[in-house]
Amino acid sequence: MKFIEHALRYTWQSVFKMHNEEAKKYGGTLAHAQALLNLDPSKGTPSTSLGPKMGMQSTSLSRTLKSMEDLNLICRTNNPNDKRGVLIELTQQGLDLRNLAKKNGYKFNKAVYEKIGKKDLDVFLDVMNKINIIIKNKEIY
Repeated sequence: MKFIEHALRYTWQSVFKMHNEEAKKYGGTLAHAQALLNLDPSKGTPSTSLGPKMGMQSTSLSRTLKSMEDLNLICRTNNPNDKRGVLIELTQQGLDLRNLAKKNGYKFNKAVYEKIGKKDLDVFLDVMNKINIIIKNKEIY
């Protein structure tokens, strides 16, 4: 029997490394790109909703946001709808890098679709969804 976790981990590490190497060309990281893609480019995003969207712990998210702020990709403003909260907004540089990250994501998807095909990818995505359901339903542990 093959170990599913190994295939998942190895493939994710390959994807991670590929995207991180591309992001480094622009002074960023994959975490920066993920955050940029999860921010609303027109209204900003409440900082409290960003972690769950990205599946990131608050300490890692705080470090990522601080780094992005230092790189002038984002700015923090008071949330007009919740005076206790903060909105994370894109700067022009952040918006430019967000558009580049989006373009690179499309490029990756297109290349994979062309090489693998819709039918096999549909099966793959269905299997990934089923694995997530098994985990969420605590059917293993």
